[in-house]
Amino acid sequence: MIPGRRLTGSPLRRCPTARPTPPRSPLTHRGLEPWRPAAASRAPRAGLVQPSAPESPARAGLFFYNDGCFATTSLPMSRPAAPTPSESSLTVMLWVVATGFFMQTLDATIVNTALPSMAASLGESPLRMQSVVIAYSLTMAVMIPVSGWLADTFGTRRVFFSAILIFSASSLLCASAHTLPQLVASRVAQGVGGAMLLPVGRLAVLRTFPAERYLPALSFVAIPGLIGPLIGPTLGGWLVEIASWHWIFLINVPVGVVGCIATFYSMPDSRDPAAGRFDLKGYLLLTVGMIAVSLSLDGLADLGMDHAAVLVLMILGLAAFVAYGLYAVRAPHPIFSLELFRIHTFSVGLLGNLFARIGSGAMPYLIPLLLQVSLGYSAFEAGLMMLPVAVVGMFSKRLITHLIQRHGYRKVLLVNTVMVGLLMASFALMRDNVPVWVQVLQLAVFGGFNSMQFTAMNTLTLKDLGTGGASSGNSLFSLVQMLSMSLGVTVAGALLATFTGVMRSVTPTHTLPAFHATFFCVGIITAGSAWIFAQLAPDVRGSAKKTDPSERA
Repeated sequence: MIPGRRLTGSPLRRCPTARPTPPRSPLTHRGLEPWRPAAASRAPRAGLVQPSAPESPARAGLFFYNDGCFATTSLPMSRPAAPTPSESSLTVMLWVVATGFFMQTLDATIVNTALPSMAASLGESPLRMQSVVIAYSLTMAVMIPVSGWLADTFGTRRVFFSAILIFSASSLLCASAHTLPQLVASRVAQGVGGAMLLPVGRLAVLRTFPAERYLPALSFVAIPGLIGPLIGPTLGGWLVEIASWHWIFLINVPVGVVGCIATFYSMPDSRDPAAGRFDLKGYLLLTVGMIAVSLSLDGLADLGMDHAAVLVLMILGLAAFVAYGLYAVRAPHPIFSLELFRIHTFSVGLLGNLFARIGSGAMPYLIPLLLQVSLGYSAFEAGLMMLPVAVVGMFSKRLITHLIQRHGYRKVLLVNTVMVGLLMASFALMRDNVPVWVQVLQLAVFGGFNSMQFTAMNTLTLKDLGTGGASSGNSLFSLVQMLSMSLGVTVAGALLATFTGVMRSVTPTHTLPAFHATFFCVGIITAGSAWIFAQLAPDVRGSAKKTDPSERA
């Protein structure tokens, strides 16, 4: 029976549960076809030239980041795969996606405590190993914009399977490296695979699970991603102590083999037939800009690099960013629309994230080096010293919610950013004669304020994005997050190399003063980013758990 209609021989009264017949429209019904609600329009996916076909509606989504911060916002809902997988297949798929996220976040931090051991094995200075960290995070930043298009075009199962395969194979290559260039090249390949694990896995969950199960499923996926950064430095130091640095990469291989098999049998190979053409020109301009700027800053750390080459790379990178801005104004569907920057909280949050995270990205690289190179800690001891940073950071996230609701984003971020910068600069006071409990307390306090900074910046950036800009805005924010982590290590390496060269002629124990000067400069950079958050309106308030504008106080 057609809802809301009278058929011959049927009673004249309307069925109590029938819906009223909507006006005739190409988007509602044709002839006697059953009525379906008109599909809501959605904004085009970042970087894709979309056809004019109607799309499916948006629903609430949960975004999570490598620093363990959560935020809810609108998420365009892609078409689910036609066949419904069994419950066991859904469970296996969740574990596969969660494991992939764990591998990605683990390898972002596990190498930090192993850098001195790697340097000794490869015949390099431990203060020149920043390229191992930069290669991974910068590659992930470059690959983030293209991962969604690859999944839409080639299917989630194929792309996720390829991501695990690339990640595992490159991990084996990392363990087999005999020179620093070989290790850096392998880390680039590892970043290619790692960049696709989270976004493609999240997309597979979105397309497979019904709306009422989506948030619990994605929360389950997020938990291992929180554990990875927490145990990464300690696990890396422990593996170096009992075996060698090679095992921080070799542990990925058996996990990857099992993940490939499970992906092949459990993950639906869904794709979006309406996926448009990828904005290759815009993507290449952004890629050239990110790589050129990073290489120019890394060239400052390499004292043998010609200063003219550093200047040329910097000019090339900045010119590429300017060219993208000019291109995005004219392009109908750029990879990242400049219209996003009309949202004031998004602009301030994104710029503040970029500069504040430079310091936050430098600290996980600098602290283990300081503890091992200058203070005589073993790799495992240095890893244990990093635990208070992560543990206290996990618990402090609850506090920031109440602070923002009471005082607003502007006051909280102004005070907290300055505090984080001062705490970073306070590591210039760390010496071998400072008691261990004081060092642990210093690390714990820094971890708490740094974690609150992440949560406040993340939610500020995304909270006013509507349905139309949620997908593109979140993708751009993820790119900036990874880029700033890479720039943080790059800046720290450049400062450390510069101060090491200067201090060598002043004192024989030149590494500790060089570390102190580097921490002081990183702290000043971070505290200076408070000026960006000062541009917020004084009454900007809201929950640190919600990003929907309707949830603001």
